[in-house]
Amino acid sequence: MRAIVCSSYGAPEALRVEDLPSPPLKTGEVRVAVVAAAANFPDVLVIAGEYQIKVPPPFVPGSEFAGVITEVSPEVAGRSIGDRVTGTGLVGAFAEEIVVRADKVSPIADGVDERVAAAFGVAYRTAYHTLRSVARVGSGDRVIVLGAGGGVGLAAVQLGVLLGAEVTAVASSSEKLAVAQRYGAAHLINHREADLRTALRAAVPGGADAVIDPVGGALSEPALRALGRGGRFVTIGYASGDIPAIPLNLVLVKGIHIVGFQFQDIPADEFARNESELNELLVNRRVAPHVGASYALHDTAKALRLVADGHAVGKVLIEINRGEST
Repeated sequence: MRAIVCSSYGAPEALRVEDLPSPPLKTGEVRVAVVAAAANFPDVLVIAGEYQIKVPPPFVPGSEFAGVITEVSPEVAGRSIGDRVTGTGLVGAFAEEIVVRADKVSPIADGVDERVAAAFGVAYRTAYHTLRSVARVGSGDRVIVLGAGGGVGLAAVQLGVLLGAEVTAVASSSEKLAVAQRYGAAHLINHREADLRTALRAAVPGGADAVIDPVGGALSEPALRALGRGGRFVTIGYASGDIPAIPLNLVLVKGIHIVGFQFQDIPADEFARNESELNELLVNRRVAPHVGASYALHDTAKALRLVADGHAVGKVLIEINRGEST
């Protein structure tokens, strides 16, 4: 099978396409022919050896995929050859085949394309669980979304609007903000062209109810200051590469709640509710991922570079069977 191989830690440009033996199928696993994989920021960190979990080279990177089951180990129940599935893992997705535990894949609903499924899973599940169960966003709430042009940020804009919130989108370019506006953002702020603290005060003069922050760095404190009394600040990740230092006096004075998002922290009943609601939104086409760019397998390095440099708009896909001669 063709696969992207990381032979040593470094930049995306060091990745190469190689012909590898098909990975063996073990007890409890399924083999999936990958149709599409998503390029995510954690993939860049894994390749660089800077992620919280290190994978010894050589390895096949890629953490999010969708495809078709081609083989099932005898011990697996509930999965069959021909099932269309999506899944996530730490590595292995940037290849023609991936072998994973059967309980780590989920069925793709009828009428949903594999490319849509590959772009939807991580970003939209992260955004929806954050909005519903951590930020507790409801109709009429004023929500600030940092990194509103990225995968999680743009998903939070779309889903926040569907939940009835007034969304202020903060991003680094007019292109990203134009897409956020298309998905319903009420206020648009380019933080590279305006003082963020001043701009947020103008956009949300009464103070925001929630901040969704997948970026960190210098954007976090001005957004925290823009919260109203009792507001919720949810930290999801640090795509900027910098972990912010928060002045705790602001938390004290305003009674602000700062919460970190992790899937495992969502109560089981709420998790099931959120997953059901999100799947219904996808199946009924009330929400769909914005795929800003798509690449062939041999151009995986270009896809990851786009993500690493913060230039991606929405999701970036690797289409495994896309023509290699183009």
